[in-house]
Formats: sequence, C-alpha cells, structure tokens
Amino acid sequence: RLFPDGLIWALGMRFAIDQINNSSSLLPGITLGYDMYDTCFEPLVALQPSLLFLTRKGTTGIGVLCNYTEYQPRVTAVIGPHKSGLCLVTAKLFSPFLIPQVSYGASSEALSNTELFPSFYRTVPSDKNLVEAVVLLLNQFGWNWVATVGSDDEYGRGAQALFLSTAATDNICIAFEGLIPTDLAEPRAKKQLEDTVRLINSTQVNVVVLFAYSLPAQALLEHSIKMGLGKKVWIGTEAWMLSDIAATIPNIQSIGTVLGFVMRTGTLPGFQEYVAELFSSAEQEEFCQQARERSRHMNAEVLDTHCQHCDRVTLGDIWPMLSVTVVQPVHVAVYSVAHALHRALGCTSRGCPKTPIRSWQLLHFMNTFPFEVNGQSFRFDQSHGTNTGYKLIFWAWKDGTLTYLPVGDYDQSLYVHKSQIQFHTADQKEPTSECFRRCQPGQFRRIKGFNLCCYDCTDCSENTFWSSTDSTSCSPCPQHQWAPARSTRCHERGERFLFWHEPLAVALVTLVALTASLSAGTALLFLRHLHTPLVQVAGGSRSLFALLCLLLQSLSCCLYVGRPSGALCALQQLSYALCLNGCFSTFVPKALQITLGTEFPRRAPGLRRWVTHGRAWLLVASSLFIQASLCLCHLHLGPDSLVTDYKSLSREVLLVCGTQSWAAFALLHGYNSCLAFICFLCTFMVQSPERRYNVARGITLATLLYFVIWIFFLVIFVTLRTVLRAVTQICTILATTWGILATYFVPKCYILVVRPELNTGDYCQSLAEEEPEGSGN
Repeated sequence: RLFPDGLIWALGMRFAIDQINNSSSLLPGITLGYDMYDTCFEPLVALQPSLLFLTRKGTTGIGVLCNYTEYQPRVTAVIGPHKSGLCLVTAKLFSPFLIPQVSYGASSEALSNTELFPSFYRTVPSDKNLVEAVVLLLNQFGWNWVATVGSDDEYGRGAQALFLSTAATDNICIAFEGLIPTDLAEPRAKKQLEDTVRLINSTQVNVVVLFAYSLPAQALLEHSIKMGLGKKVWIGTEAWMLSDIAATIPNIQSIGTVLGFVMRTGTLPGFQEYVAELFSSAEQEEFCQQARERSRHMNAEVLDTHCQHCDRVTLGDIWPMLSVTVVQPVHVAVYSVAHALHRALGCTSRGCPKTPIRSWQLLHFMNTFPFEVNGQSFRFDQSHGTNTGYKLIFWAWKDGTLTYLPVGDYDQSLYVHKSQIQFHTADQKEPTSECFRRCQPGQFRRIKGFNLCCYDCTDCSENTFWSSTDSTSCSPCPQHQWAPARSTRCHERGERFLFWHEPLAVALVTLVALTASLSAGTALLFLRHLHTPLVQVAGGSRSLFALLCLLLQSLSCCLYVGRPSGALCALQQLSYALCLNGCFSTFVPKALQITLGTEFPRRAPGLRRWVTHGRAWLLVASSLFIQASLCLCHLHLGPDSLVTDYKSLSREVLLVCGTQSWAAFALLHGYNSCLAFICFLCTFMVQSPERRYNVARGITLATLLYFVIWIFFLVIFVTLRTVLRAVTQICTILATTWGILATYFVPKCYILVVRPELNTGDYCQSLAEEEPEGSGN
C-alpha cells in the first residue's frame, strides 16, 4: 500500500527514471532499473528492503567480508526514505558498504555527520537552516515569548532541540516546549494533546512554532479548535504546511495566522501530464492484469506487497498534491545519482562504456561536482546536503478557499513582505508576543518570578555600565573610571583637590593675604614703637619674632591649595607646628614672669633673671629645638602622605593628604598644646591692678581660643575625607592666627595708634614690676 504522499514520491521517482532512460545525453545506452518499496513510515518495514539491497548481486545473501571494495550489492544507489527517523536506521546499514543513499525529505541535523554517515546525501536543507530562518522571522516581528511544539519523533525532537539552542542566543524566550505523540491510536495520545493545548493557553503566548509531520500537526490543531485555544500565529514547516490539513479540519480558519517555510523549488515540466497519462493507463484492465502477473513472479519472501486494488486512488485524489515543492527533491535525488554515474562511467554523447561500477566509486563524483536538473544547478555541500533556500508562505483565505501566498524569501538572510500578510488581529497588524520589553541601552534585565525570560528593565546605577543586551547585571567601572546612571561606557575620572581658581580657594587665599598683611603691619607698628613701654612689656623683640612666626603660619596655608604631593603633605603639618611653636614659645617667658610676680613675689627678683633678657631667648630656642626634634619623630613614625581616594567622590578621584599615624600627629601637636596649657595656667587667675595694663589677659584669651578652635578642628578633621579636609586645615590655621592677633596684639596696636597717652611706664608696668626689656634683650 502507498500513502498519498508516498504515492506522489513514487510517481516523481518513476518520472525521473523514465526521463533519464529516454535521455540521449545523460546515460546513453544505459537503462536504469529500480525496485520501489513502501516503508509505511515504519523502521521495521524499511529494514526488509534495505537488507535486500545489501545482498550480493544475483543472490539473497549478504557477504561478510573484511574488504568490500569489490563487493557488488544488488543496487548501486538508494533513493529515500523520506523521514529522518527511517534514514537514521537505514543509513547505518548502507554506510559500511558505502552505498550512496539520497533522501528527499530527511532534514535531521544528526545526519549531517559525514563521519558516521559517509554515504548519506539529501536534496533538502537540514533542520539547522530551517531553524535559522524561523529565528530570523521571530526577530523581524519582535516575537520573543513563544511556545514550541514538536512531534515525538526524530524530526520533531531534533528540530525543536536546535530551535531551543538557537533561540536562547537570540533573546527569544521559550514559554513552553512540548512533544505531541505521533501514534494517535495510543490510549494516552488524546490526553497528551489536551495537556499541550492547556499549557500553551496558560503561557498567554501569541506565537506557536510547530515542528511536526502532517498527522500529529493535524491532531494538535483539531484539539486547539475544540478546546477554544484562541487565535495564534502558527509558524510551521513544509512537513505539514503543504498537506491537506486545511481541507480536512473543520473551522480551520479560527486558529489564527499560519506562516511557514517551504523549500524553494524550480519548475518540473511535464510531471502533471505524466501522472495523468499513468492514471489513464491504470484505468485499463490490461494494466491491472500486468501488475498482478508481475507480482506473482516475485519472491514472496522478499516482497510481500500486491496490487490488490488498482482503482483505490484516483487522479482527482492526488491532483491538488502534485506540487513542485513535494516532487522536486525526489526528482533531484534521482538525477544526482544519474550524474554521478555519468561521470564515473565516463559517458560521452555517443554512449557510456559498459564498465562495471562499484557503489563507492560514485561518492567522489557526488562530493565534488555540481549537477544540473531542468536548468537549475545543484551541489552537495560539506554536510552532503543541498541548501536551495526557503520561501515564506502565508495561508491566505478568500471566500473559504486557501491559497499558499509567498510573502518572503530566505537564503542566508530573510526578507518579508509584511504588507501582504493579513494577521488575525482586528487591525490586521502583527500581534505582540513578549514577556518583556527590550531593554534600552544602559538598562539591565532584572529577573522576576521563576522564568528567566520574564524581567523588568532596570537602569544601571552610577559607576556601573551596561555591557551587552543579554546582561542580567551591570558591570562595575574600573577604579580609575566613572559612569553616570544608565551608562553604556565608563569615563576617565578627573582629579579633585582644592584648585587655585575655584571660588572657595580664591576666598581663602584672599583671607590668607589679609592675615599675612595684618601680621606684617602689626610687626612694623611694633618695630616702630619697639622701645616704648607697651611693646617692651609685651615682650619687646620677642614679640616681633612671634609676629614673624604668625606671618609664616598664615602663608603656610598656601601649601594646602593646588595639587598635593607626598612632599607637600609631609610639609603641611610640620610648618604649622613649627610656626605655632615659635609664637607660643615667646609667650612662655612672659607667662612665667607673671607667675613669679603674682605667686612668688618674695622670690621673684632672684628667679626673674632665668626668664628675662638673653635667657628668655634661650627658652624660645630650646622650645623650637624640642619641636624640631618632634618633627623628625613625626617624619619617622608616619608623616601625612598623599591618598588617592576613589570612593568618596563618584566622578572624580580625590587627592587628599591622609594621616598615616595618629600617634605621630598627637606627638607633633601635643607639645604646642602643652605650651599653651602652661601659659593658660600661669595667666588665667591673674587680676589686673587698678589703672594698669593687664598683659596676662591677652595670653589667657589667646591660649583659650586656641583650645576651642582645636576641639572643633579635631572633631571635623578626623571624619572628613573630601576636599574640605584641606579647607578645614586652612580655616584652623587662620582662626588660630586671628585668635592670637585679636587677643594679644590688636589691643596693643589700638593703644599705640589710638591711645598713645596710655603708652607710659606707669600704665604699662609689669605685674611683676619688671624692668623694661630693651631691644637687645
């Protein structure tokens, strides 16, 4: 028996053989014979004739040999079978014998392995080409949320596996993947089909990709209509798109839109006339009688098919199915063997040599040379297949009549005539089928739920960037770079420090200049009145040294402006500590004099000489020496160093002087604090006699203000890691300088300039009634 499809393939095969035998150029003088069997799409049925083909010519036995070079089997080449599952069985038989086998329908990618199947060929593209075309179609319409169903056979499983792997790399997400039974008589077949339809409906996809042969595909579509699945876009393949499904399923138009790929084919002139002539002959009793006679002469053990009902199939039954798409692969398969024979025999226009040809000798010519069929050139590629490309067809309905409308072409790339496709939607525009929207540049996919294909698009945060379309996270920028939110690349960080030109720095430098000017002006005023009682009681020449230290201290603020370096960082603290020590060391002799005069009046005259005159300068020098020694210790233990901070600022790298050792910091500045504390203790309880100038009050206020400033400074300085750290240090230095000037020197300047009448020995006499110190003291 022959199924309708099998009958058409058989007719196409016989048509090609008759053409070749009647040709005077391809195999002149050679007549091709053939044995034709129906596999019934069953592997066991296909094995019987396959084993017959392997028998030694003229016998019914298969020789078991070490070398089959000279082995002559019953047939020179095999055409078929159609299905991939059957070919995987038969190709394993024919490959050891190197018998060329050319299939006209097996598209499984597994058959592309030429090491396992060196003699297998096919005249249809492999499933890999088909899957690539389907993925391109989905991408063109933006369908990234689809269901895929395959028949539970070699073709369906193989094509679906290829589709799943290819779709995963093209941002196409599979909402559901399933297999449907090929044996519809199985008890569980109906339940499997119903479960498949139910699961497709639960995914809410609008696109279903179906890899199946006609019978399983028909069963699935019938159940979809019965269960009210709703209109979808069905993407099919040649395996079921061109079958008689549309004519046999009631209400088939309700399934939605059907698009699919069929192999691109050329013309096949004369075939329909040939078939019509055969059926006309078959209506004669003489034809049936001859068929019965031939069947009786055949070995029943070898061939058990008899033509019992010659009138079972009519020309009208198969006429709609005589499409070039179905028949041409069979036609090309026969011609591929004929052309290989032509070259192997060395045929000319005059004839072919009567030389014995072994099957394996055809393989070289099939692998190497192209061949032509009806003006169209073909060639087997490295995988022993022919890729003629695909046409995209659309099931177009008009007045209940189905038309296969070509709406696109695929040959390495896909072109679709979208305007010719009328979708099932209300506006006839393509529907959407997506679980997610495509993320914009600078956004990453945040998975939601359990399905990896359902996600929200989230902006990349600051200092991260988007690296690829399928990324589920943003990549962090390198340490030396930054990126704004929703960025696709990183930028180089700028450097951040206290620039000379920025307004804050300009204001601070202006204040530094004003402070330095005040210190210099005060020093000039004191120098002019150096021998007056007020200047002498304030310390005389030591006051000028103190003012010089304050001048240098204020100018040291410039070390904190501009790009810092390791040397500048180490110098900042040292300059401040030394200058401040120079000022405080001049206060110590005066504070000790006041203490001796107030607390030890009887012993004061004898002890005063240790804190006056040249010995007062010795105290100043000793104090500076101790402070310089502490500076060296500070450098040894851990001076401030340049810190390149990438964390505090988002877009810039912060260059800041960082404290390496807080112990070294405390050692450096602790000595000045001790001097200030001694001066404070010596002067804060001293009362001013009536109508006398109180020198002690200025020292008390200056040191008290110093402690207040440093308490606030330490609290802020320890926690700051920005450019304000330098600003804080500048402000602390200026505040300390202004505090000393305002509390100790400015009141004396006021008397010198505004109240000169108070600048007398009587008013300015020391509380210890010390003798005025000369300029040389």
